[in-house]
Amino acid sequence: MSERERPPFTRLVEQLPAMVPFVGPETLERRTGVQVRLRLGANESPFGASPCVRQAISEWAAGVSNYGDPEIYQLRRALAEHHGIGMENLVVASGIDELLGLIVRAFLEPGQVAVTSLGAYPTFNYHVEGFGGRLARVPYREWRNDLEALVETARAEGARLLFLANPDNPTGSYHSSAALLELLQRLPASCLLVLDEAYLDFAPEDRLPLDPADPRLLRLRTFSKAHGLAGMRVGYAIGAAPLVAGFDKIRLHFGVGVLAQVAALAALGDQGFVAGVAAAVADGRRDYERMAGLGRVRALPSATNFVAFDVGDAERARAVADRLWEQGVFVRRGPAPPLDRCVRITVGRPEQRRALEPILLEALHATAP
Repeated sequence: MSERERPPFTRLVEQLPAMVPFVGPETLERRTGVQVRLRLGANESPFGASPCVRQAISEWAAGVSNYGDPEIYQLRRALAEHHGIGMENLVVASGIDELLGLIVRAFLEPGQVAVTSLGAYPTFNYHVEGFGGRLARVPYREWRNDLEALVETARAEGARLLFLANPDNPTGSYHSSAALLELLQRLPASCLLVLDEAYLDFAPEDRLPLDPADPRLLRLRTFSKAHGLAGMRVGYAIGAAPLVAGFDKIRLHFGVGVLAQVAALAALGDQGFVAGVAAAVADGRRDYERMAGLGRVRALPSATNFVAFDVGDAERARAVADRLWEQGVFVRRGPAPPLDRCVRITVGRPEQRRALEPILLEALHATAP
C-alpha cells in the first residue's frame, strides 16, 4: 500500500530543522539507561518551594477540574502591589519561554532581525526562527554579553528586538544598572530591548530601576528559579501598558492553570523563603569555587544559581560532562565557542554538593591535559 499523502506544511515549517532547545534528563535516561542521581543541569531549584506553596496546592487540589482565571487577576494584582506598578503593566504566561514566543510574534515580522549573543539562551532563537525572523548573533567578550557590539549590530541591522539575559545564562555574568541604561539610550527607537531577568533574585543589589512606562523595554521574570516552581510554568513580563495590552490579542488565555496561579501567589507571599534560597545559593557558589580550585580549573563569577566551570577547551568539557553522566550527574555544556569549553552546574543543596565533589574532581583529574 502506498504511503498516503499528508497535507503540506507551510514553507517556513518545511525549511526548519527538527529540534528542541534542550535535551532533558529524562530523554538522556531513556537513551542511555543511566539513572539520574544528581539533577544539576537545568537550573531548577534543588531547594524546593516554600511550605506555603505546598499548603496552598493541597487546599486547592479539588479545583483542578476548573480552568484557571483567564485574566490571572489575583496573581497580577499581587505582583503589581509587590513591584509598586499598575496591573496594566503586567502580563502573566506559562513561563518566560512562552513570553518569548509572544514577544517575537507581536514585534517581529517575517524576515526582520533580532539580535542576541552567540550561545545565549536558545529558546529565544527557537521562536525567532519559528516565526520566520532572522537572527544576528554577537560573540561574548571576556565571558560577558558584549553590550557595545550588541547595540552596534542592532543599529546596523535595523533590528526590531534585542535579547539580553542579565544575569546571563549560560555564563552567570552580570551587567550594572549604569551599563544597561547606557545600552537603552543607544538603541534605535524601533528596537525593543527584551531583558530576561530570570535570575535576578540571585544578583547584586545594583539593579536597573523599574520604569514600567518605558516603551523601549520589556522585563521578564519567573517563578521557576528562586521560588522553586519550575514545574508549574509561571512567568511574567513588565512593560509599558500599550505593549502589555498587545499580548491580550494573542496570548493563550487558559495557559496558566489554576494550581499554577495558586502556587505562584503563595510563593510571592513568602519573600523570606526566597531570600533564604538566595543566601543558600551564594554559599553554594563559594563551595563550587573551592571545588574548581581543587580541580585546577576556573569557576566563572556568577550572579545566578549555577556556576560555569571553564575546563580549557570544548573537547575536555565534553569528556567531563560524559564522565559525570556515567555517574548519574546531569549537567550541561556551553552551546557555542568559547562557551563550549565550560561545564555549567546548578548549585545544589549541601548534601548534593558533598556527593558531587568526589565525582567532579575525578572527572576533572581524569581529563586533565
